[in-house]
Amino acid sequence: MTTTDRLPVSDIDPFAMDVLEDPWATHATLRDAAPVVYLRRYGVYAMARYEQVHAALTDWQSFQSGAGVGLSHFGQEKPWRPPSLLLEADPPRHDAPRNVLAGIIGPRALRGLREQWFAEAERLVDEVLADSPEFDAVDRLAEAFPLRVFPDAVGLPQEGREHLLPYGSFAFNAFGPRNELVTSALAEAGEHSAWVNEQCSRESLSDNGFGSRIWGAADHYDITHEQAPLLVRSLLTAGVDTTVNGIAAVLYALATNPDQWQRLRETPSLARVAFDEAVRWQSPVQTFFRTATADIDLGTVVVPKDHKILMFLGAANRDPRRWTDPDRFDLARDPSGHVGFGMGIHQCIGQHVARLEAEALLTALTARIETIELTGPARVRCNNTLRSWQQVPVRIRAAR
Repeated sequence: MTTTDRLPVSDIDPFAMDVLEDPWATHATLRDAAPVVYLRRYGVYAMARYEQVHAALTDWQSFQSGAGVGLSHFGQEKPWRPPSLLLEADPPRHDAPRNVLAGIIGPRALRGLREQWFAEAERLVDEVLADSPEFDAVDRLAEAFPLRVFPDAVGLPQEGREHLLPYGSFAFNAFGPRNELVTSALAEAGEHSAWVNEQCSRESLSDNGFGSRIWGAADHYDITHEQAPLLVRSLLTAGVDTTVNGIAAVLYALATNPDQWQRLRETPSLARVAFDEAVRWQSPVQTFFRTATADIDLGTVVVPKDHKILMFLGAANRDPRRWTDPDRFDLARDPSGHVGFGMGIHQCIGQHVARLEAEALLTALTARIETIELTGPARVRCNNTLRSWQQVPVRIRAAR
């Protein structure tokens, strides 16, 4: 790492496969270098400390999302799909769609799904227990449960749901550079994208799901009819992959920390704390970009207007300046304030859905399983944005 004036310049490639697979040492290097580092390979600025990442996330006026939250600058390059009304828009364009979706998937609206989702989680865990005590927790639990309950809640047809995970994976890969993760998935991306776009139409959705309520909001002029399918698409893009990887993270955390599993069994009400602590510890969404709306004076460096800033959410969530013993998964910790769901006006609007799904599954597991442990190495599925899990092999012992 070299230094120009007061700005460290790094040749680290945060999108290299070995870094995506095991990012923690790179995060520490960037955090320790300075509050802001210049990444020469991509010509972008980077923040890895909690203080700077949190401040940037909550200052949408200076750090805009409307130019894209990936490496691509929408003012200079055409995006691969119409930008998200939530993730890739700023006020005032962002506000009406967010308000509509907040009412549809907010905590109050989710109360009606709670009993149903808890019962579905119990059925799933009973099915798993009826099979072998050794299985892949990603396939049998982390992917299986969200794919059972969330598409039904949106109002999707059964046919074609296998497109959801690869579509979401490609969308999050596309936020990064055009590396092998993007190019290797391009051939099938069109098919996945076409299916998802088709499901966003009013005709494809059932009458009583989140999707139809979005179209109902358009009928009431809360949003336009042109915005409705894009808002449904936001649910299908970010509503599955991130939750799957959040649940995989908490299962990995509990399988590798038996004392924390026993603590959760003794106090099942800690289910949501366990999920949020896992989101802090593993950060399913590792990075997002912002774009400077003007020359931004950050004290030690000025980020020029229209330049991209890469924010390391995963690094901020393990910053020892903010967290005590940050590399430890600890249910005694208060993980509130983590930036795993973002922060500010673009904070993940589906976080309450994810927490409810995780709570339902963890509650069913703690009631039925005495121990859970790894039987082999967990495998990461590299993604330019997500900390994604390909396999978490576990062995369980049913409770008596």
